[in-house]
Amino acid sequence: MGTMQKKSDKPNKEIADTKNKQKKKPQIINNNNDVFSSSSFSSLGLHPTLCDQLHERMGFEAPTLVQAQAIPVILSGRHALVNAATGTGKTVVYLAPIIHHLQSYEKRIQRSDGTFALVLVPTRELCLQVYEILLKLLHRFHWIVPGYLMGGENRSKEKARLRKGISVLIATPGRLLDHLKNTTSFVYTNLRWIIFDEADRILELGFGKDIQEILDLLGSTKTENAVPSHSKIQRQNLLLSATLNEKVNHLAKISLDNPVMIGLDDKRVEPISTIESLDSSGSDEDNEFKISSKIPTIGDYKVPTQLIQRYVKVPCGSRLPVLLSLLKHLFDKEPSQKVVLFFSTCDAVDFHYSLLSEFQFSSYPQTEGGTKQIFLGCKTFRLHGNMEQIDRRSAFQTFKTEKSALLLSTDVSARGLDFPKVRCIIQYDSPGEATEYVHRVGRTARLGERGESFLFLQPIEIDYLQDLEKHGVSLTEHPLLKVLDSFPLHGQKNLKKSDFIDAHPWVLCLQKALESFIMSKPKIDELAKKAFCSWVRAYTAHRGDLKRIFMIKKLHLGHVAKSFALKQQPSLVGQSFQKQTKKRKRFDKKSGLLKKVKYSNST
Repeated sequence: MGTMQKKSDKPNKEIADTKNKQKKKPQIINNNNDVFSSSSFSSLGLHPTLCDQLHERMGFEAPTLVQAQAIPVILSGRHALVNAATGTGKTVVYLAPIIHHLQSYEKRIQRSDGTFALVLVPTRELCLQVYEILLKLLHRFHWIVPGYLMGGENRSKEKARLRKGISVLIATPGRLLDHLKNTTSFVYTNLRWIIFDEADRILELGFGKDIQEILDLLGSTKTENAVPSHSKIQRQNLLLSATLNEKVNHLAKISLDNPVMIGLDDKRVEPISTIESLDSSGSDEDNEFKISSKIPTIGDYKVPTQLIQRYVKVPCGSRLPVLLSLLKHLFDKEPSQKVVLFFSTCDAVDFHYSLLSEFQFSSYPQTEGGTKQIFLGCKTFRLHGNMEQIDRRSAFQTFKTEKSALLLSTDVSARGLDFPKVRCIIQYDSPGEATEYVHRVGRTARLGERGESFLFLQPIEIDYLQDLEKHGVSLTEHPLLKVLDSFPLHGQKNLKKSDFIDAHPWVLCLQKALESFIMSKPKIDELAKKAFCSWVRAYTAHRGDLKRIFMIKKLHLGHVAKSFALKQQPSLVGQSFQKQTKKRKRFDKKSGLLKKVKYSNST
């Protein structure tokens, strides 16, 4: 199939000439805390019609800083590694240049030409979101055909769409690899762009081998002894991520050729890298700046400056009534807002969703005839990976359009998703890695809007704040007692205010009501027990240095059960955990005795 000829573009030609004259070396463009730049989209070199779409369809008055920095680089054809805070419009960074180039071909592209651009994303929800943005930008470029591939969809229908032809394709790695191997009608001989959006999450979800295989099949793996491509199309790869780690660094090594690094702080780049695969040719002077062989995992992460970050220190047994109180306080204070509430497991999402949807409460004693009402009156949605695809899509789309709602979710919502007007993020279960904290809070305070976040910590977990501070993330404690004191308890005499959360009259009253409610609802009681079991398993799964903070042996499992409104700890989990603890202690004792015997024999 013949390659497409592009209209002559003098500025681009001058850029190319300049590149050829200069010695090639990766360039670094630093970011700062401002959200919007003083330039316009037209001044970045984008087509006027595309600029109109960005304004009319996307609502951009001006490009964000990362857009102003990255778009000219991507228009020039250079490979790029873009590191910027969440909610700064990174999707437009790569979609706008792609559309600009595709619309400028002298001969209009056709569906039969196959795929020109491929965007890889970690989750189905992000796949749909990027597709929706692409549809808006292509409103006046109807001959450029968008499409998507993802798990949970009908594979035969996807195959039929690929046979017709998709110009710009968004896909999750697993489903894309399936079609690359098994769909012979998938045409990608004109492929020019490969984009990794939320690259760190793609790799964290275990798609590393799939990505390697995809790059091999597409002929985009960069190796020291790479055979020159016979295609006349110049391939351009882009990698975007809000956080950086060693896995992202490895992906950059194998996929990016002499990249421009946008938004990276100077301290993330070391002189004269040991990674020859980036550019093995040239002198030491040519290699003045390269990506470090190990991008530091300890460094400042990019969090929106307008985001107010707080934590609440709550004893384990009081977590549930405090959570409900905080939610009610937020929605009473500002009814028209959206809140995203993060949990560590799917079972926890299901339990709390059912509880919040049905729990009724009255602050009056029953003897006074107090009428019970739904405790939290807002619309509530849930989203996690174990849901059916049709339910996932419905929850995702509906929550986006609601003006006031609560979304309960696992980390499936933590990456790249843009929920408009989300005012607050609550991390009820610790995110573990500091990178995940950054992505969770990134669902609010997007594109310069205000936002706030709350992190729940038990007293034994308070050292986690020091781990976040190593990455430049600082939190202040929220005055929780003021929130609890604001709730009235009618008809109860001799109430004494307490300086301790677990002894606060409101917390005790609400906890008692929750436990009674759970006992009266067998289905929700069963959900609570399942959620308890999966929470304990998730707590034991913390890795590395975090095990020092989140230690299962420091927990009182009876208090953990109380946090799920269970009066009694589910016996099976408790017994198995105790057996494991006893086995571990016996093993430790034996190991200690063996060491003593060996030492005595050696002496």
